[in-house]
Amino acid sequence: MVASDSFAEFLREQLAPLGRVTTRRMFGKTGVFCDGLMLGMVTDNTLYFRVDAGNRAAFKEAEFYPPLNYGKKGRTIDLSFWRAPERLFDEPDDLITWARLALGAAHRVAAKRDRTAPRRRSKPQLANNRIPPVRPERGNGRQNSSKQSRSKSP
Repeated sequence: MVASDSFAEFLREQLAPLGRVTTRRMFGKTGVFCDGLMLGMVTDNTLYFRVDAGNRAAFKEAEFYPPLNYGKKGRTIDLSFWRAPERLFDEPDDLITWARLALGAAHRVAAKRDRTAPRRRSKPQLANNRIPPVRPERGNGRQNSSKQSRSKSP
């Protein structure tokens, strides 16, 4: 389930010192973003922070809870999001500390993704602003009534 509107608003207020915090519904959950990077997810009004090798030791307290996961083809797939301990909601400074560590993991994931993403080829430039020729569609030899060929009149 996605985050309730009130819980999403609470998170935006509490995490505001980090930057521009937004939430977005996705995959039946709610993503928590700071300046465009996903640092957490919420399901059933439970906050999960992004975890990687860089912040796993600091999040040791959270490893006793099951990570955020989903089922696929009869298997459980664990995601790199660990449940935030309930005490953080009573200790705003600690909540910000954990969120900042999760944001660091989000930055590392984004940097890794940028390094490994295949490079897209740039669009070919048109010489002398000419429009490239249109290639005829390949068909099965029969004319389709919706795609009748147009003949030029003499």
